[in-house]
Amino acid sequence: MADLALNVRGLSVSYGSDGDRVRVLHDVDMQVARGRALGIVGESGSGKSTAALAVLGLLDKGAAIDAGQVLVDGRDLYAATAEERRRLRGGKVSIVFQDPFTTLNPAIRVGRQIAEPLMMHRGMNAAQAEAETLRLLTEVGIADPARMAASYPHQLSGGMKQRALIASALGCDPDLLILDEPTTALDVTIEAQILDLLEELRRTRALSILFISHNLGVVSRICDDICVLYAGRVVEQGPTRTVLSQPRHPYTKGLLASLPSLSVERRRLEAIPGRLPDQRQPQPGCIFAARCHFAQARCTAEPQALADAGNGTRNRCWRSEELQDTPWRVEAGASVERRPPAVDAPTVVDARGVARHFRSGSFIDALSLRWQGWRPAVAYRPHGVRAVDDVNLTIRAGEIVGLVGESGSGKTTLGRCLIDLVSPTAGDIRIDGQSLLAASRGAKRALLRNAQIIFQNPDSSLNPRMTVAQIVGRPLDQIGASGTDRDRRVRELLDLVRLGAGYADRYPHQMSGGEKQRVGIARALATRPKFIVCDEAVSALDVSVQASVLNLLLDLRDAFGLAYLFITHDLSVVSYVADRICVMRHGKLVEEGATASILGAPQHPYTTALLAAVPRVRLAEAPVRPTA
Repeated sequence: MADLALNVRGLSVSYGSDGDRVRVLHDVDMQVARGRALGIVGESGSGKSTAALAVLGLLDKGAAIDAGQVLVDGRDLYAATAEERRRLRGGKVSIVFQDPFTTLNPAIRVGRQIAEPLMMHRGMNAAQAEAETLRLLTEVGIADPARMAASYPHQLSGGMKQRALIASALGCDPDLLILDEPTTALDVTIEAQILDLLEELRRTRALSILFISHNLGVVSRICDDICVLYAGRVVEQGPTRTVLSQPRHPYTKGLLASLPSLSVERRRLEAIPGRLPDQRQPQPGCIFAARCHFAQARCTAEPQALADAGNGTRNRCWRSEELQDTPWRVEAGASVERRPPAVDAPTVVDARGVARHFRSGSFIDALSLRWQGWRPAVAYRPHGVRAVDDVNLTIRAGEIVGLVGESGSGKTTLGRCLIDLVSPTAGDIRIDGQSLLAASRGAKRALLRNAQIIFQNPDSSLNPRMTVAQIVGRPLDQIGASGTDRDRRVRELLDLVRLGAGYADRYPHQMSGGEKQRVGIARALATRPKFIVCDEAVSALDVSVQASVLNLLLDLRDAFGLAYLFITHDLSVVSYVADRICVMRHGKLVEEGATASILGAPQHPYTTALLAAVPRVRLAEAPVRPTA
């Protein structure tokens, strides 16, 4: 057997009380050889993060290991004493969590947070820990490690925070590094930098990596092997290139068919129907059968075992050899004609010279940048920020304009200016030919019925104490709808976003992420708007759910002639939905043009850099596939 940094054998995990336990991992096997990277992929709720926490021995108190072993460096983590387990976590395995914004303590300087495990696990004194902290920050690509160490987390960008977490994870020189969605919250260029860093660290330190993600492009780039989880079970595993270019299990085929590709030619996305099964209800046959296009009677009657596929991979489907060259759906990957707005389509939004300036400031260290025993003198240095700087933008009826750029480029501020959630400092905005800024309060309310927004995170944009009917019906209350007319309109809106009237009495916590985002779309459609700002509307969703929401937005555009401003940092997504792309940097539009022109022949260096940074699924010797 190969020398393994991690060997998980037959791992089963359940949550709940003794009388009502729910199995969330079922007989999971996975190995990470020394110096190699294993990617774990699957939808939210498939058990990816639970597997990572089980490897660290950090499961919640309500969780239990029902069966199996977790061998770290050949030692059984769950047969070890608490002290031995602590030493293993400190010296052999480390983790970098998904969101650096919540992982770092906002009240403690970054340097002190990195130094703490050095003193705890490696016995360093304060001076030694300070020197090692500066060395670690230099190793992860920080140009000014002293300033970084003296900073609080809020003073750093997302990429810098993530580098600080990686530095902290490397402090005790681990053999295995676990990364739980480490780039999900980052822009594509920052994501590319972090991936470059991980590849360099893996080469120089001979690190083994367990990489958890729902981004198949990222996994394709960094991982040697891949493990596809579905409802707590491994459904396919093997070398990454082989699994992604020649998927045998229908679930893997469905994930690939849901994935938008960065291409001038728009290809049809085919989302996986339905949702993950209820883990409280035992499945007598294949756990994926209810969502599978290829399911037969035998699939629902017989449990599926993980079997060798003959090409170096294993999967949990008895029809895998028969279906090896069959795409998820015939329609998947088929070319879809772009439907740009008619030449004579009326202008819905016309923004001229729009600017939004903020006054900001920070406390600048006047003396030492040392963070141990520091006694600073500080000075307040205010400065102006041009979040949006003299932007001209027109959007016609039925047109989807993609707005792309890094965080801090001004995308969201511009979108909120267009619907009066943020007041512009200068310029003019016209909706349906009427000036939004010059309108009276009453006229503005009437005008803004034609302009709505779909927010990024449905968990924070939907009131958890209101039912779906109340959430969708609230805009109707504001325009005077009531009684049976209001209830009928709510049912129509739920049908329109393919939820159905049965969802009217549900609360947000009773729905999946995709269903919650559909409620947000229904709410935005309530006033029959002509223009909708989609502010990172699919960035928090799994690829399959994302595909279904994108297809829904396109269908609604075609049915009602809606105009969208689609704000995103995912260029693959914007290449699928947008008729025209605007590239924003430092508050200005630096490039604008038809989607095919921007993707095929970008003119601005910044656009070229954004396109080059997009992670792509790398296929090798692949048959005809649903996605490119």
